[in-house]
Amino acid sequence: MDPVTIGALALVAVVVLVLVYLSIRIVNEYDRLVVFRFGRTGDRLVKGPGLVFLIPLVDRPVRVDLREQFIEIPSQTAITKDNAPINIDFLIYWRIIDPLKSVVNVAFFAGALQGIATTTLRAVIGDILLDDVLSKRDQINEVLRAKLDEQTERWGGKVTIVEIREIIPPRDVQDAMNRMLSAERNRRAVITESEGARQSNINVAEGEKQAAILRAEGRRQSSILEAEGFSQALERIFQAARTVDERTMTLQYLEALKALGASPSTKYILPLELTDLARRVGDYVDRGFSAASSMGTDTPRSPDSPSMGTTGGERTG
Repeated sequence: MDPVTIGALALVAVVVLVLVYLSIRIVNEYDRLVVFRFGRTGDRLVKGPGLVFLIPLVDRPVRVDLREQFIEIPSQTAITKDNAPINIDFLIYWRIIDPLKSVVNVAFFAGALQGIATTTLRAVIGDILLDDVLSKRDQINEVLRAKLDEQTERWGGKVTIVEIREIIPPRDVQDAMNRMLSAERNRRAVITESEGARQSNINVAEGEKQAAILRAEGRRQSSILEAEGFSQALERIFQAARTVDERTMTLQYLEALKALGASPSTKYILPLELTDLARRVGDYVDRGFSAASSMGTDTPRSPDSPSMGTTGGERTG
């Protein structure tokens, strides 16, 4: 085989390899190929994922990434409804849902989204007061997301999340906020201290109340016990008194008079019943002698005792 033939075969092989390379594409799961055939395209020319065959020199593929992506919007100055300038920067998360529109309707989706985001931010912030901007961040995020999603729908994209990262108010507003924060902290401290003092006073009063109740209960129990003891003592005295006869009472009187006589006092108060007592003692003595005479016994007489026949006039004369 002559060299010319070999060269021709080699050329043909190279051309075939180039055509095969140009006609076969491997499309990932998260990619799509928008194929332009003679400059025209359509829904049926959106290929992938997997192995895709193209017509060499006729089809021109454009690869589109369907994964969720984000762009960072740098700090933007916006004017609130009450004419306060603030600086805001935020993040936008988006993804392509229609590969054909993202290629045909917009040249650079991410750049177009960033541009529309800055203008939409100023429009949204311009309708909100400064205090609401600082306190209603989630609502602002949702409003921005809805407006951007509406704008990017014609480009085949979808805005999934808008997240404001930082809001910087003017310096004088920051100073006022710091003063308000300090005043609020002082107010909370005073409230907390007063609540603690009130609770302490309540606890002390409750403790004193419980102590007074316990003391009153103790006194009541003590009075009840004393009354019960006195009642039992009276009952026992009454029971003992029921068994005491007249002689025992007379002896008690004599013991009392004996103790009275042994006292060093010079004045005595004698009960009115003293004559009755003497009479009863005499009766007991007479009955004792009568009983002894009837029994035939001679009772010795004490030399110190007065004679029964002696009259009171003889003792005193």
